[in-house]
Amino acid sequence: MKVALWCRNHLPLLIVPAVLVLDQASKFAVKLNMQIGEDIRIFDWFHIHFLENNGMAFGMSLGENAGKLILSLIRLALIVFLCWYIRKVNKAYQAKEVKASLMVCLSLILAGAIGNMLDCAFYGLIFSESYFNLATLFPEGGGYAPLMFGKVVDMLYFPILHWRNEVLFFRPVFNIADSAVTVGFFLFVLTQRSLWWPASRKSS
Repeated sequence: MKVALWCRNHLPLLIVPAVLVLDQASKFAVKLNMQIGEDIRIFDWFHIHFLENNGMAFGMSLGENAGKLILSLIRLALIVFLCWYIRKVNKAYQAKEVKASLMVCLSLILAGAIGNMLDCAFYGLIFSESYFNLATLFPEGGGYAPLMFGKVVDMLYFPILHWRNEVLFFRPVFNIADSAVTVGFFLFVLTQRSLWWPASRKSS
């Protein structure tokens, strides 16, 4: 009972580390064993396809160095805000004033933001480039980019619908951190409707 109660009262401490371990383990495995553009077909509708991007979800980009730095700072600010907000909401959750679904949503979004932030902040320092060869961890000559200018590793590719050798759906290549943010956001929209849809409006 004590373990179950602790788990209930500390959902972020369970969800965030679990997502981060899966996210970073998958990125390390791909980075150290595949070259940029390499593709491993698991099924026709699911590939491991190694790409890197400058920090936005699903391979999108925000300019070059200046855009990347701005994006990293925005993500860092979001992480700080989410940590503060989750701590605040968790007190209400322990008092049973909010539902567990809210804690799950916020924890998933926080874990995803941290996961991609780690890539941007540190991967350039600890990895060599992945073009035309496998990357090495802690290369002798230093990494491929300074602090905050690393690239996010993507590998999950689901080309579900095809037509005449063209992918109709789903083109983006993404990672577990992207998935956590997306799932967390949509769960928030679906489960927290009362935050923006008052009861009076429901009954009308």
